[in-house]
Amino acid sequence: MSKRKDTAVILLSGGMDSVAALYETLQTTEVVAALSFHYGSKHNDREIPFAAFHAAKHGIPHLVIPLTFIGEHFASDLLASGGDIPKGHYEEKSMKKTVVPFRNGIMLSVAAGFAESRAARGLVIAAHAGDHAIYPDCREEFMSSMAVAIQLGTYANVELRRPFIDLTKAQIAARGAELGVDFAQTWSCYEGREIHCGECGTCVERREAFLLANIPDPTVYARTSPLPPRPKR
Repeated sequence: MSKRKDTAVILLSGGMDSVAALYETLQTTEVVAALSFHYGSKHNDREIPFAAFHAAKHGIPHLVIPLTFIGEHFASDLLASGGDIPKGHYEEKSMKKTVVPFRNGIMLSVAAGFAESRAARGLVIAAHAGDHAIYPDCREEFMSSMAVAIQLGTYANVELRRPFIDLTKAQIAARGAELGVDFAQTWSCYEGREIHCGECGTCVERREAFLLANIPDPTVYARTSPLPPRPKR
């Protein structure tokens, strides 16, 4: 009896982590679709084209699913409807202003239904250890609970895969470089302007990741002031 081919749907934002997760997944699995969500963030229009770029490079169908209600009704400075993006280290308490309430829960719920509709065995998300300090819906406690809910809530027992859940951003950068990811074709900055600002939490995290991984940073930044120290806990 032939073994069923492993297939997966991936959440592909166009950022460093999700693009690296795509390349990681492709080592062993057929990616039947890549999903991006347009939920009204300040940087959606800057990052989604990079998701489309990498999906097209590998011949993967790319779909953009609108979640306009988030931008219209949720409170977060990450959204176009919110306030200014805070600057500083990505673990500063001020970065909680960029949390979009239950964003990953909503996206995973939609993606799980989509994955089952496409007969995919797995659903891949690139949540990682660097997200844990600020974003509750990126922590493994949340992800493992969602994994159980998705498995129980689908006839196909869709598996929620999180290959980077224990990795730092620097480790993801290193792994992506090994896999040939062109990080110049990714987006991080939450401000969503023409080039990366270099000072918001996610730009700081990006800059730090390349530095710690000892990998050349291909990103053009508006400002490259000294990286802020990690806050004391």
